[in-house]
Amino acid sequence: MITTPLTPDLVHGAVEIEPTPAGLVPHRLPARARAQVTDAQLAMAEAQPAGVRVALRTAATYVELVTVPTKRVYVGMPARPDGVYELVVNGEVTDRGSVRGGTTLTIDLAAGTYEETRGEPGSVRFDGLSPTVKDLEIWLPHDEAAVLVELRSDAPVEPAPDRGRRRWVHHGSSISQGSNAATPTGTWPAVAARAAGVELVNLGFGGSALLDPFTARAVRDTAADLVSLKVGINLVNLDLMRRRALGPAVHGFLDTIREGHPDVPLLVVTPLHCAIHEQTPGPAAIDPEAFAQGRTSFRATGSPEDVTSGRLSLEVVRAELAAVVAARAGSDPHLHLLDGLELYGAEDERTHPLPDALHPDAATHGLVGGRFHDLVFGGAGPFKR
Repeated sequence: MITTPLTPDLVHGAVEIEPTPAGLVPHRLPARARAQVTDAQLAMAEAQPAGVRVALRTAATYVELVTVPTKRVYVGMPARPDGVYELVVNGEVTDRGSVRGGTTLTIDLAAGTYEETRGEPGSVRFDGLSPTVKDLEIWLPHDEAAVLVELRSDAPVEPAPDRGRRRWVHHGSSISQGSNAATPTGTWPAVAARAAGVELVNLGFGGSALLDPFTARAVRDTAADLVSLKVGINLVNLDLMRRRALGPAVHGFLDTIREGHPDVPLLVVTPLHCAIHEQTPGPAAIDPEAFAQGRTSFRATGSPEDVTSGRLSLEVVRAELAAVVAARAGSDPHLHLLDGLELYGAEDERTHPLPDALHPDAATHGLVGGRFHDLVFGGAGPFKR
């Protein structure tokens, strides 16, 4: 057995790699951004390595990844399944597994509390690989944080070579992070990225696509050939701002990104269809009847009449985002708009309903990812070659 320490050159898709006594922690926000917010939800989301993978080249017939995962336990809810690690060999998904044990994060949604209990490392092993030299990727769970400890194998490993692929940086909400997707390569951005042959940096943060200035700076400072932003749903379901603030906030977010990426294709994606918030402002809340039955479902607590006083619905957000992109079109020929209803609309809800009224299921992630690929990377799309 050969033991290889995890080093940053083996980890792709993270914005920053934090060395700790326990191992490497992949982050999807840099330390400067993390220092500017105390929100536990964002801290949890950015540490969950959506789109992050260990990428290597080796002739090994097995590889074993040792990590310290963080399991989430929600008070009063059924146990969550373990996070999924996926093995990709020369571009094809060939195996899946999980790491047992680790740290436990107990979350009480009613009380708004988080309690962490430290745990020990575990491992996931992939056997039966060809003894020929090959490119391997181990995609980390999109919804379970992990400290990366070491790699074990029966042959030496080296970092995967640069294949010259374009780098796509995408920012969005929990839907972009992959909420309710079954596997890390099954999140809609991963589906689109793999189909297009691009390197994904997924900056989707559950509950936290909120036009935060530090997120704009993180996108600005991350190397990118393509950038997309899917914003709106969190602004509504947190009831974060009013219509008067939205346009200037979006302009400022785009201005910051353009400081670092003045000419790259930049795509603004409006929200997917979500019936509870189409005409009704937030905040969103857990449905108490569903919660009493051990299910998670959401409802809007605002009123459609609140829109007249400036509160946001998804219909309002789509109109405001379209207005911002139109206003900038003359000075920014590389800025584009995609209506999220083309990815998932009201008709789709009939055949692919949102299980919790807010997030798509695994099959719908595949549907959205395929449509995004066709509309954006294919044909006359803004990210076409």
